[in-house]
Amino acid sequence: MLREVERVFQEMGFSTFESPHAELDEFNFELLNMPPDHPARDMQDTFYLSERTVLRTHTSAGQVRAMRAYAPRPVRVILPGLCYRHENITTRSEIQFHQVEGLMVGPSVRLSDLKGVLLRFARQVFGRDQRIRLRGSYFPFTEPSVEVDIRCTLCGGRGCRGWNNRGWLELLGAGLVHPVVLQNGGYDPSAVRGIAFGMGIERMVMLLHGSGGIRHFFQNDLRFLRQFR
Repeated sequence: MLREVERVFQEMGFSTFESPHAELDEFNFELLNMPPDHPARDMQDTFYLSERTVLRTHTSAGQVRAMRAYAPRPVRVILPGLCYRHENITTRSEIQFHQVEGLMVGPSVRLSDLKGVLLRFARQVFGRDQRIRLRGSYFPFTEPSVEVDIRCTLCGGRGCRGWNNRGWLELLGAGLVHPVVLQNGGYDPSAVRGIAFGMGIERMVMLLHGSGGIRHFFQNDLRFLRQFR
């Protein structure tokens, strides 16, 4: 699934950028507009390796590193990899999971570019007739922020017992890169704009195949793994 996601974004001109798993608090939180007393930190139970170092809680931690590697030139990258959170293991949460972050910055980037990129992605992965829906949301490192839904992969949007019974499934979070984050990345927010998005890989497999909960992905149970031969 990760290779498929990379292939789709590479066809749209995105390069792959690697960032550290063990990350400075500065890049994981502070430079993403989350100072030490920011309430958004409470949304992510964090593994601290030291006072200043954490296991990254999201691939967004690599955003500023990627921008600093390219600034002031335009950038179009994805950042795939494992993330870690100190959570109870349930059907919907694990202490480790895969994400893919997307980032595009340039002088002519607009919110419509975000919609176009994600609609093309959804149709490449979930079917050529797939549709997306953007709902207003909040993330400290994007403004405005949106949640992106796709039509239910089981009923085609008619509404069924699968997932949420509303005909739409939550796929990812996204938005325009916050001006403060752009500035932290080495860009002039009055001259350029950026779009950013983050999606869970295990969630995509579950949406495509209707395969159990996230905890199954890390248990090496042959009964689960043989479904994907």
